[in-house]
Formats: sequence, C-alpha cells, structure tokens
Amino acid sequence: MTAIAMCACTEQANDRVSQPENDFNYVVDQFADLQILRYQVPGFESLSLQQKRLLYHLSQAGLMGRDILFDQNCRYNLAIRRTLEAIYMKYPGDRDHAEFQALETYLKRVWFSNGIHHHYGEDKFIPGFTPDFFISCIRFLSASDLPLKPGQTTDQFLMEIAPVMFNPAILSKKTVQSGNVDLIRASANNYYEEGLTQKEVEEFYNRIKDPDDDTPVSYGLNSRLAKENGQIVEQVWKVGGLYTQAIEPIVAELQQAAQYAENDTQRAVIEKLIEYYQTGDLKTFDDYSILWVGDVDSEVDFVNGFIETYGDPLGMKASWESTVNFINKEATKRTKLISDHAQWFEDHSPVDDRFKKKEVKGVTAKVITVATIGGDCYPATPIGINLPNSNWIRRDFGSKSVTIENITEAYDQASLGNGFNKEFVWSDTEREWIRTYGFITDNLHTDLHECLGHGSGIILPGVDPDGLKAYSSTLEEARADLFGLYYIADPKLLELELVPDKDAYKAEYYKFMMNGLITQLVRIEPGKDVEEAHMRNRQLIAKWVFEKGAPEQVVELKQKEGKTYVVIHDYEKLRELFGQLLAEVQRIKSEGDLAAGSKLVEEYAVKIDPVLHAEVLERYARLNLAPYKGFVNPVMKEVANKKGEVVDIVLDYTEGYAEQMLRYSTDYSFLPAYN
Repeated sequence: MTAIAMCACTEQANDRVSQPENDFNYVVDQFADLQILRYQVPGFESLSLQQKRLLYHLSQAGLMGRDILFDQNCRYNLAIRRTLEAIYMKYPGDRDHAEFQALETYLKRVWFSNGIHHHYGEDKFIPGFTPDFFISCIRFLSASDLPLKPGQTTDQFLMEIAPVMFNPAILSKKTVQSGNVDLIRASANNYYEEGLTQKEVEEFYNRIKDPDDDTPVSYGLNSRLAKENGQIVEQVWKVGGLYTQAIEPIVAELQQAAQYAENDTQRAVIEKLIEYYQTGDLKTFDDYSILWVGDVDSEVDFVNGFIETYGDPLGMKASWESTVNFINKEATKRTKLISDHAQWFEDHSPVDDRFKKKEVKGVTAKVITVATIGGDCYPATPIGINLPNSNWIRRDFGSKSVTIENITEAYDQASLGNGFNKEFVWSDTEREWIRTYGFITDNLHTDLHECLGHGSGIILPGVDPDGLKAYSSTLEEARADLFGLYYIADPKLLELELVPDKDAYKAEYYKFMMNGLITQLVRIEPGKDVEEAHMRNRQLIAKWVFEKGAPEQVVELKQKEGKTYVVIHDYEKLRELFGQLLAEVQRIKSEGDLAAGSKLVEEYAVKIDPVLHAEVLERYARLNLAPYKGFVNPVMKEVANKKGEVVDIVLDYTEGYAEQMLRYSTDYSFLPAYN
C-alpha cells in the first residue's frame, strides 16, 4: 500500500471557558454518537469572480460523486438510503413516536457514514426500530417509491433488504483488516464481487505486477474486481465504465471549471484529470498527479477522484473523495518555514541513515481554507492531507501537504467550555498548557505529520510498496504521527519561531497520550476491538511507549477519586521513546517487514482493557458529548444580473443537516440503486 495521506480529525479540541469569537453558530445537530458542525470560509468574499466561479464548478464536481462512495462502502447502501429517505419524506403517522424517531436517527447515521457501517468503527450499526415497524412503513409507500430490482415485488424486496439491516451476522463489518480469516470475504465493502477470495485477488495482481518496474502504477486503484465468464476482470470506474452515470457529470463540471483556471498549469491539471476519468488509465492518473504536485502557484486547489485506500482490506482500491479549497496566505508562512527546512528534518531524523532520503524533493506545504468537502471527506473530514500517495512520484517529484485550518478552527470553537478537559486531564498544570498551546500545537503536529512525516524516508529497492498489506495504513499513520511527535519537541521549532515557548510541545504530548491510552476508547463499542487505522495507530504508539517507559515510570496511569488519568513524569524521555519507535516503524516500511509490522499492530493496536473501557464510556456519557464530529457544507449560490450573467458567488450558512442531505440526494444522485 502506498503512503496514506489523509488523517483523522483531532479527538477533542481545547476545552476553554470563554465564548466563541463571534456569533457564528457552529453546532447544527447532535444524535447517536455524532455531532454535526458547520465551518466558516473566511476570505471567500475577497476572491476574484474568476476564482469564485472556479471554486463553484470544482465544488459541483466534488458533490456529483456522492453516490459512488455509498456504493463502494456496501452494495446495499444506495437501496437502503433511498428507502429510508422515501419513508422519511412520506410517512403519514406520528413522527414523535419512538420508533419513527429511531428511524430518523438511523437515517441520519446512514447519511453520516455514507452507508450502514460506522464510519470509524467499521461495524454495522443496527436500527433502533423494529423490523415490524420498518415493514409497516414500507406498506405506506407505493412500488414506485422503492428501489426495486427488475421484476422484484415489494415482498421480495423486504425479504432481501430487511436481513441486511437487522441481522448483525450479515455484512457485519465494512472492512476487516486482520485476523485468521479471508479478508475479502469477511468485508462488506463493494470493491470485490461477492464470492471472490483473498487468494484469487492476490494472485490476480501478483500476475500483472512487474517487480522490476521502478515507476509502477497503483494497481487496482480505480476498479472493482469481478468474474466474467469464469475469468477475473477489472471493472474500471470511468466514463463508459462502472459508475459512468456519476462520472459523466463530474467531468462536465470539471470542463466548466477549466474555463476559469487561474493559469495554464492549473488548466492542464484539470484537463489531465478529465482525460483520466475518460480513459480510466492509471498511467494517465500518474501524469495528472505529477502535474498536480507541480502546481504550486495557484491559489485555488482541489482533490477529486479515487484517492485513499483505507477501505480496502488489501490497501489497493480507493474510495472516491473531494476537497475544494484556497490558500490561507498568512498561515501558510508557518508551513513554508517547515517545508523550506525539510532536508534538515530528514537529516536529523532518528531513523537509520539507510532509510533516509538523501535529497528531499518538491515538498510544498500550505495552510488552506476548505470551501466544499465531498465523498469520503464528507461529512467527517480530515484536518490535513498529503498527496500523491504513489511512492515513486513522491520520490521523484515530491508531494503537496496541507493543513485545513478553518476546519480545526471550527472544532476548536465548537468545543469551548464543554467540560472534557476538566473530566479527563490530570491537573490544572496540563489544562493550562492545553488552554495556552493546544490549538497551536495541534496545527503544528498536523503540519509536521502531513508535510514531512508522510514524505519522509524511502522504501528500499525491490521492496513491494503493497507488501505490508492490511497493516500498511496503521503503520503509515504511525510513522507520520511519530515524525510529528518527535519534532514538535525539537529546539529547531523554537529557533524557527514556530512555537512560543520551549514547553509548548507538552500540550500535544499530553493530549496524544491521553487520547491513545484512554479517551479514544469512547469510540469503541463494548466487547469490540480497535479496527480503524488511525485509532490503531494512536493506541499502538501510546501503548508501546507506555510499556517501554514503564521501568522508569515515564508515563503512568493514576487513579484519583476512582477515575483513571494519564500522568507524564518525564517528557524528555517520552520524546526519546517516540524516536525509537519511529526508527523501528520506518525500518519496517523501508524493508517491507510484514512479520514485524503485523506483530507490532496485533500486540499494541488492537486489544483494549474492558474495565478501563467501561469507565471511559461512563465518564463520557455524563458529559453528553458526541465523540465523532462532521460538517455540513456552506451552500454556494450563483448571483446573476438581469442579462443572466453570473456576477458573483455567495455562501449561505443556514442549511440544516437533514435539509442538506435530502437536497444532495435529490440534486446529486445519479447511480442506480445496484451497480
């Protein structure tokens, strides 16, 4: 698997007692374990009309592929979503009844997770309403309201769809990444046709890979694997291929966007992406990626396509996603300082010299303001991105890294005075560090993680970039996190005036250890293991350094009034341990040491203490906080004069969560229910 570049949001922003800096209403909705926020887009009004129109059409393209992700996540997702939406819109009964309220919550969860499996925990969530109530709701609908297959009756539809929703044993986990099972057959995602085995898939790609190719394409990135006439084939996602009904309108909007490109380089990037969508040729995708990483002058930027491979148990096939953004010039001064010193950071890394880049190329970093998120970036979005993922392109042409500061600002503002730090942070000393430095160090850790962490190190010649298989995502995120953790405490950051105080890093160290050892457990259901790659990464790091530092009590879990807290006794030693683990994880990646990688993940990243878990769940419940957060997008609207000419693009921040989801399902839903 190539370098994984998209990172989960911070677990909890700072807990402060002040009020938001303005009257903007950040919180939109809350249900189940989810809170919906909105973000501001500062600086949008100051952009030129050309830039705004470019952003508008890129944003439209970024919404056109929404159905693709639903279908990728599970083959029943679109049918279930459309059925629930029909019930929600047409139900004639008591909407305050507990069963209907449970159905509404379930639909909101399906919208949030882009399907019936938890967006982070991977398990299928079971409806809080009964099958009988669901059947009664279906009876209110006409056959034309339901996503029936050709010749299928309503009763036959119910017999097929109800077990998928209500039976925990059917399609129980979206992506299975470890265990003594066939990972393909055990996973509910739709990247592989039902019936294919992991052995068949691995043999198929082993046959077509050239181990001597120094510039390999990302095999399997943009296709579903299926059997036709007994032969395994790739069903490519492209114009005229699989998902063409959604890809064609994406291309149409990209063609509109190209007319408003800021310069010839940016226009060439958009046109090459269009060519890739039209051909499905992965070499064309590499050409696009090279052009994209070379466009460092445009203020507007975007990601659109099949990018990240977290959802594939073999780490090859990519989910569809989009972000549309423009540069935050003032904040980018910070990331430019970091990228300008990329070679220094690489040279002084604690990893073996054999695994270091002798010449760091093309590392560009900026802080961006996101204007629209879509696909696998919506509603839950990253706070940082580092692309492209292809190792050889990163090696020969570099990468682009971003920190999305208007998203981190929204998290921060929405969390003011929520009581989290008072409940889980050991003492006023640590709370004061977090209050004073938490926002700064959060962003810096993201900068270092994305700009330098993912771009650091090399894979030795002859090592298969996909060789770490299901463990690749966890180990890559650990590598980038460790790079950021190691360097955020380095005096170099004080020298570069990136931190205001030599002790500022302690805020990030404390929050990371508290999260990895304790507070992220709130995201796990009782009796479950840690499954999601980012969560595994954080637990792996925290538990490894906790264990290795135990003889010297570097980090301790202490009890106070019957509650468990993290106490860090030696921050300098903790940094040394982060460096030691970084060296080992880089070695594993550079050498493709699957045995060591799997041992590290299975030993430290998967299992949790059930007693501590129960305590965390109980403490968290008292705060009435949602452990997961996502966003609604602002609505972009064209403003025309009497001649019908577009004279401005404006943003509307008033749309609600259900309102936006239903509008998207009406305006941006192009795929059949079954694909």
